[in-house]
Amino acid sequence: MSTESISDRREHVRSISVTALSALLGVAAAVASMAMVGDVSSFEAAGDAASDTRALLFVLGAILVQFVVYDFTSIYGDDEFGAKHYLFIVFMTFAFWFVSWGILLTTGAAA
Repeated sequence: MSTESISDRREHVRSISVTALSALLGVAAAVASMAMVGDVSSFEAAGDAASDTRALLFVLGAILVQFVVYDFTSIYGDDEFGAKHYLFIVFMTFAFWFVSWGILLTTGAAA
């Protein structure tokens, strides 16, 4: 009984930490993308910034950094990290980046 509760707790802590790191790196990538595109105080500048594909490099970098961190910290075992985990990390990081960057572009926040 006690080994099940320890295992369940480990699973819960792991899922929280993976979700939190994906969210934080997604938001950080959005802030970095905003810093790269510069001033978006006008509507035309925001449209040009939104179509700048160089901003995708930050979200791709954030995704790749997570895979290195998870491999280095051994948060997943050798056989536990599958396609479902890759897709979850990619989706969560991209979704947080997309929403955060969209809010930053819409509000015209200065970097």
